Amino acid sequence: QVQLVESGGGSVQAGGSLNISCTGFGYSFYSLTVAWFRQAPGNQREGVAAITVTPSSNYAEFVKDRCTILRDNAKHTVLLQINNLGADDTAIYYCAAVPTHWWGPPPLETAAYTYWGQGTQVTVSS
Repeated sequence: QVQLVESGGGSVQAGGSLNISCTGFGYSFYSLTVAWFRQAPGNQREGVAAITVTPSSNYAEFVKDRCTILRDNAKHTVLLQINNLGADDTAIYYCAAVPTHWWGPPPLETAAYTYWGQGTQVTVSS
């Protein structure tokens, strides 16, 4: 069993940066592929970025030029940074993980992930 805990959400000014982290408990973190998803009111949950143990990463097109995902296996943590935030980035951000490795870019589909955190609210204000 894996427990995922997100932290670092809150209110952010438009044009600013988002830094949120996901910490994993209860499993060999170094063997997990970890992803970030988000869900805005009325919208489906969508993949933002993912990272394998290699690490190989994958980014959604809507954040590709302004997003970085990093992992620190010693701290059992995956970090997500998004720059130049806009109102469309307002959402609940969820961390997800699965004990599966991809040699290529990891998937950004919700069905690929087994374990989920509770989410952290991010609100971008102008």
